[in-house]
Amino acid sequence: MGMEVAYISEVAEGRVILRHVDAPGFEHLVQVGNSYPLDSSYCQHVLDGRLPELIRDTADHPIAQSLPITHVLPIRANMSVPLRHYDGEPFGMFCCLSPHPNKSLNERDLQVMRVFADMAANQISRSINVQREIDQKRFSIEKIIHGDDYKFLYQPIWNFRSSRPVGFEALCRFTAEPYRTPDLWFHDAAEVGCGARLEMAAIGKALNALHALPEDTFLSINASPETIMSDAFQKLFIDQPNHRLVVEVTEHALVDDYTKLRRAIDELRAKGIRLAIDDAGAGYSSLQHILHLNPDIIKLDMALTRSVDIDPARRALASALIFFGHETGCVIVAEGIETQAELDTLRVLGVPRGQGYFLGRPMALPDVLRLTDSSSQMLK
Repeated sequence: MGMEVAYISEVAEGRVILRHVDAPGFEHLVQVGNSYPLDSSYCQHVLDGRLPELIRDTADHPIAQSLPITHVLPIRANMSVPLRHYDGEPFGMFCCLSPHPNKSLNERDLQVMRVFADMAANQISRSINVQREIDQKRFSIEKIIHGDDYKFLYQPIWNFRSSRPVGFEALCRFTAEPYRTPDLWFHDAAEVGCGARLEMAAIGKALNALHALPEDTFLSINASPETIMSDAFQKLFIDQPNHRLVVEVTEHALVDDYTKLRRAIDELRAKGIRLAIDDAGAGYSSLQHILHLNPDIIKLDMALTRSVDIDPARRALASALIFFGHETGCVIVAEGIETQAELDTLRVLGVPRGQGYFLGRPMALPDVLRLTDSSSQMLK
């Protein structure tokens, strides 16, 4: 087309902002980030129909001549095509211009511009929609972090030999609307870069229960490797009875830097905090955590405990992890126990501790205190 300058602009808050620019030789005049008042730009006049999308020579158009920008750049030939959202609403312009008149420009050139404008608009519109979703997620997460839209329930962890609860796992439950399961909220937080902050806000709240629990029980909290490796995480445990705390590593994704994670865990252990690997047997990553992090506790995932009484494969794999625990000095905790038969089988296999709906659902703190005060808190 013989046009020296091309750019994509965004129209926002009464201004035209250049987002993408190709202007060899004119970089000193047209740069990404430059902005102009909308009413003094070609964009508004083209959108309102006062200027045509194709101008071969701005000298032939009084409105173009009246705009200061025409003489600053200068602009003699111009093509401006709106970029529109899927609903037809314009959000920017695709423009080409030249400091020289161009009488060869024709309708075919304009059609080519429109084709490229449509392609660019589709891509940009998708990006804008994605960013809007991210912004909305971030707003929701920030509201939760700074508000009180979550609470904790505590699930008892039973010692099978004494038939008494020896600890409680703190499980976060979100009350924000719309209702969503905790894993979805934490996933969204991680997606928008707020994962560690949300986890630490939640953990800080969970720790408030520690002083209310009986002194012969521990509190187990969940944290991802990212959170554990953050400097702020260590500060949560200042002036806490850390010998009664267990940190469960919850991340299912692979860890890139086990050396850094081990250093953070060593700091926790120096404070008296124990380490548990959650969901053992659920995937490759949990086995890597076990091998690299030397945990104090291994928690068998419900994928192994479910139907362990009737499934030889589950029994075999559970037995292997139980043997590993015996050999390495790890305490084994079975999760997701839902029947008497599962409980009996796990006891026979040598599992010393467990939790699950059959043994006790997650409960509010007052119910926890009633459970620990009750004389009938014995397993069958």
